[in-house]
Amino acid sequence: MLAEPGKRDVSGADLSVRLETSPRIAQPGQPLLYRAEVHNTGPEDAVLPLLTINLPEGVEILRVDVAECRPGATASEVVCASQQDVVAGTSGGVTISGLVRPGARGPLEATATLSSEIVDANEGNNSDHTLTPVDEGADLAVRLSRRAQAGRLFMMGAVVRNRGPRVVRDAALFFHTKRARFLSAKGARCRSYPGLVGCKLRAVRSGKRVSLRLAFRAPRHALRAKATVYSTHVGDRRPANNMARINLR
Repeated sequence: MLAEPGKRDVSGADLSVRLETSPRIAQPGQPLLYRAEVHNTGPEDAVLPLLTINLPEGVEILRVDVAECRPGATASEVVCASQQDVVAGTSGGVTISGLVRPGARGPLEATATLSSEIVDANEGNNSDHTLTPVDEGADLAVRLSRRAQAGRLFMMGAVVRNRGPRVVRDAALFFHTKRARFLSAKGARCRSYPGLVGCKLRAVRSGKRVSLRLAFRAPRHALRAKATVYSTHVGDRRPANNMARINLR
């Protein structure tokens, strides 16, 4: 039905979508969350709305928190087809958990588009997009060496290097030594946990290295140790060299 002369036709549903990312600056190899918020200002209900989210190829999709959402035409697309109408004045949303690929380069562009079977007089807010920059990150690497041994007592050395451009101030090194008993450490603050030892390193600057030495008491049989270094705030462009192994006997 046409509106009377001089009056505005307010029929239909005014849908809108807003897309946000967290954190605002992505880190290579680190998690990245996308949140799409959908709102219907009315005056009518939105009939079976369809939300389509396209993520960049540099992000691997890990999880979507809405059961109605399914993979789309590509591995980077998520399609959310609502099984019920969205009542006027209500909101909803979906969160996509992703992982930034180590080789990803920014900005990472993502889009969210919303449609419905009912007329939307204001289609300008039916889509939104984000541009997320990607930090250059770091390139941490760890190398192990067997320093000395006397009976069941042995010393192990570890060297952590940073070949990336960013300073890593929260680097942590974890040693998995199974039944070996941790005795002491020099060069870092280390703590023993069941089955492993965790060490908090001092800042590892670009092009620099941090060395430490640990003492263990080993069981009688052959032992193989594994060390892994990582940062929770700075991404790593080459995570393959974040881990090292060594035979202790």
